[in-house]
Amino acid sequence: AASINYMVTNQLQEQAINSTADKYMAPENCNSLNVPAVIIPIWGNMSPSSRGQEIKLQRILKLLTAGITAVARTAVGIELPGELQDALALLCNTQYEINNFRKSIIKPALNPKFAGLCKPGKTQPPSLLFGDDLPKQVKDLD
Repeated sequence: AASINYMVTNQLQEQAINSTADKYMAPENCNSLNVPAVIIPIWGNMSPSSRGQEIKLQRILKLLTAGITAVARTAVGIELPGELQDALALLCNTQYEINNFRKSIIKPALNPKFAGLCKPGKTQPPSLLFGDDLPKQVKDLD
């Protein structure tokens, strides 16, 4: 308990954070376990403040993704105990919630008629924050 209390209340050294996160890259068969990118045209319309927030959230998601991967690797070939299943469910939902929050930060940068793109979806796209079919979504809203 003491080490968890310490890690929750003290920032780890940057080198330790990066070297640990780099050990836990998402496996190829789990393409949703990543940080969905924001396409350049949307990025270009964002305010400097929104871009700064987006960069911070992407960093948080990178670390969260590495943590999910580390927990998931402990389950290879075994059935997860209930507590680990619960932990993975909560961590994965946190990733979902952060991606929805990212959309809410980006929403002011969009033309108001495209605000519907920022609604929370039932599923999250694996590679691009607003989905791989953004042109179709834009056309549907136009």
